Amino acid sequence: MSKFLERVEATIDERGLLARGSRVLVAVSGGVDSMVLLHALHSLAGKHRWKIFVAHFNHRLRGKSSNADESLVRQASAKLGLPFFCGAADVKELASKSKISIEMAARKLRHEFLARTAREKRIHNLALAHHADDQVELFFLRMFRGSGGEGMAGMKWRSMSPADKAVGMVRPLLDFSKAELTAVARENKLRFRVDATNASSDFLRNRVRNELLPLLRDKFQPGIDKTVLRLMEIAGAESEFVRDAAQRFSAAGGTNFDQLPVAVQRKVLQLRLNEAGLLADFELIEQLRKEPGKRVSVGVGLTVARNAKGEVGCTVQPFHEHNVGRLDLDLSKGRGTVAFAGRQFRWRIDKKGGSNLPHVKRNNLRERKEFFDADKIGTEIILRHWQPGDRFQPIGLRSATKLQDLFMNAKIPAAVRRELVVATTSSGEIFWVEGLRISERFKLTSQTRRQLRWQFQATVPNYPTG
Repeated sequence: MSKFLERVEATIDERGLLARGSRVLVAVSGGVDSMVLLHALHSLAGKHRWKIFVAHFNHRLRGKSSNADESLVRQASAKLGLPFFCGAADVKELASKSKISIEMAARKLRHEFLARTAREKRIHNLALAHHADDQVELFFLRMFRGSGGEGMAGMKWRSMSPADKAVGMVRPLLDFSKAELTAVARENKLRFRVDATNASSDFLRNRVRNELLPLLRDKFQPGIDKTVLRLMEIAGAESEFVRDAAQRFSAAGGTNFDQLPVAVQRKVLQLRLNEAGLLADFELIEQLRKEPGKRVSVGVGLTVARNAKGEVGCTVQPFHEHNVGRLDLDLSKGRGTVAFAGRQFRWRIDKKGGSNLPHVKRNNLRERKEFFDADKIGTEIILRHWQPGDRFQPIGLRSATKLQDLFMNAKIPAAVRRELVVATTSSGEIFWVEGLRISERFKLTSQTRRQLRWQFQATVPNYPTG
C-alpha cells in the first residue's frame, strides 16, 4: 500500500485537508471505498499525530445485510483499536413522511448522525470516501437537474457539513477511481462489503453508473471519465471566479448592476435570494435580472423584485378571505360537482376495479376523465393551486420530483403553471396535477376495489412528462 499511501498523504498535504494533530471522524459504510480510506488514514495517523474515530450509520434498508455491514465496520474498528460510534434510523419512514426519495432521506439522516457525533466528541474533521467515479456520476445527475456552474463543479475536497456548518468534511480520495481503490483492497486483503442495491435500477444514480456511463464509454467516448473530470475542474474554477466577483460587487455596494457580465448578475441575484431564504432557481433569477422592478410571485401571498442596484426585496401581499386559493372536498357521499378557480369538477366513486380498468381516459378536448384508487386517496381531498416546493410522482416515474422541474421539462409557461390546480389527499400528498399524468402511487391496479372517477374541464393541453 506504500505508493497508494504516498499519493493519499501528498493529496492531504497539498490541499491542506488535515492539520497535524487533527481529530478525524471517518465515515465508514463497510464498502470498499470507506474501508480503504479507514486503513489509509489509520496507517498515516502515527506520522501526523491524527486521532482517528470511526462512525457507521445503519440505514436499515437491507435487513440482515445492513446489520452485516455494521458488524464488519465494528470488527475492523476493534482490530485497529479505534473508537467506534454507530447510529441507525428508519429511512423509509422519513422518506414517506417527508415525501422525499429514499436516497434523500438516507443522506439527511446520515449527515445528521455524523455531524451530531462529531459535535458531541469535539471532532472538527469528517473524512468521507467519495472518489472520482462518484464525481462523474454526480456530474450527470446534476446535469439532468439543470444545475449551474457551481453545481457542475461537483464535490469539493473540503466543504462544510450540510447538517452543521461547524463540522468540516474532507474527501482525500477524489483523485482515485473505484477500480484503483478495489485493487488496493484486494492487494492488501482488506475485507469489505458489496451493497447489492447498487445493481438496482430503482435509483437514478445506479442507472447512470450501470447503464449510461458504460454506453458512453463503449459507443461515444472511451475517455469520458477523464473528460468529465476535466470539465468539472474548469467549471469549478470559473464558478469560483464568478462567485468572488459577485461577492466583491455586493460588499462594495456596487450600483452598476446592469453593466456586470450576465454570469455575475445571476450570481449576485442568487446569493441575495439565498440570503432572503428564497429558492433561487434559474427561472426566478432570469425574471428578476431582465425586468427590474417587476414583482414575481414566489409563494402564496409573497412576491419578490429587484431594483436597479440588483438588491432584492420581498413583499407580503394582504390576505383576502374571498381568495383563499383552496377548497376542501368531502368524497364520502360518493359523487358530486364543484367549481374551483374557474374549473368544473365532477367525481364519482364506484365499487369496481381491477387490472382491466384504464389508467387514463379522455373523451374530448374540453372534458377529461382520470381514474384513481379511491381507497388510497381517502374520503377527503384538497383542491389548490401549485406552490413552489410541491413534489409529485407522475405515472411511470420511480420517485417524486419537484413539480417545477416537471413543468419546465414539459415546457409549460410560467404564467400558465401559476394558475394550475392540484388535488391532494388530506395528508397533503398530491395525486393529480392539471395538465400532467396521473400519480403513480394512486393509479388503478389489480388490487383496486373502488375507483374514483375524476372528471374536469381542461384549461391546458396534456403535457407528457418523464
